[in-house]
Amino acid sequence: MTSDEKVILSQHPCFNHKVSRWFTRLHLPVATCCNIRCRYCSREYDCVNENRPGVASRPLPPRHVLKSVYNILSQDERIRVIGVAGPGEPLASNETIDALKRVHERYPHIIKCVSTNGLMLEDSIDQLESVGVKTITVTVNAVDPIIGSKIYSAVFYNNKPYQGIAGAKLLLNKQLAGIREARKRGMLVKVNTVLIPGINHHHLNQVAIAVKEAGAFIMNLVPFFPQAEFTLLPATSDGVLDGAKHELEPIIRQTKQNYQCFC
Repeated sequence: MTSDEKVILSQHPCFNHKVSRWFTRLHLPVATCCNIRCRYCSREYDCVNENRPGVASRPLPPRHVLKSVYNILSQDERIRVIGVAGPGEPLASNETIDALKRVHERYPHIIKCVSTNGLMLEDSIDQLESVGVKTITVTVNAVDPIIGSKIYSAVFYNNKPYQGIAGAKLLLNKQLAGIREARKRGMLVKVNTVLIPGINHHHLNQVAIAVKEAGAFIMNLVPFFPQAEFTLLPATSDGVLDGAKHELEPIIRQTKQNYQCFC
């Protein structure tokens, strides 16, 4: 384990729940665009995959980031992580790199984190590395394109739309390539997976195996809440979530918290 990884695991509550009693993280809502359409996500609200305590629905302009960070750090000395998770897709928004660059230049000692759908991760890895990003969260909901096509209605890459199985296959290939490249750069990777009853519930073993092989360090199962095109599906119960985590633990480390973790 590298010295950077030791620091991360001693301070980042999303990668090590034991330190959550001492340390916390700050979310910068600077990313507004999105490049995929999830059937469980309504753009009228914050993405179901990115709901967090204290989330802000109003975007923060990068020029206001340092003032906001300073004010919050002066009030909470427990913050060890600053990340970007939304409210859109961070790597589809130029504001993400701009904001993180400002933060890294002023606070180089604080862990920088990005939560992404993974479509642009491999393409953005040089920029992320240059602004000090050490941890990445990638949302991977399926590794079977047929199942993926039930979750994503469209994927937009290089100004071209991809739908159905083609879109899901493109997204998956980019996600796994991005995870592998992030690990090559020494970044720790966490995978978020939304457990959607009746859609990917019985597919989680394959997801866990694939992301572990790609280099993911830990996996966070996210409870599903019915909305958008999946309004009629049942919500994920605590029992189902806990059972799935227990089943996947031998494959890849599982987070302990039962809430959406952005970074």
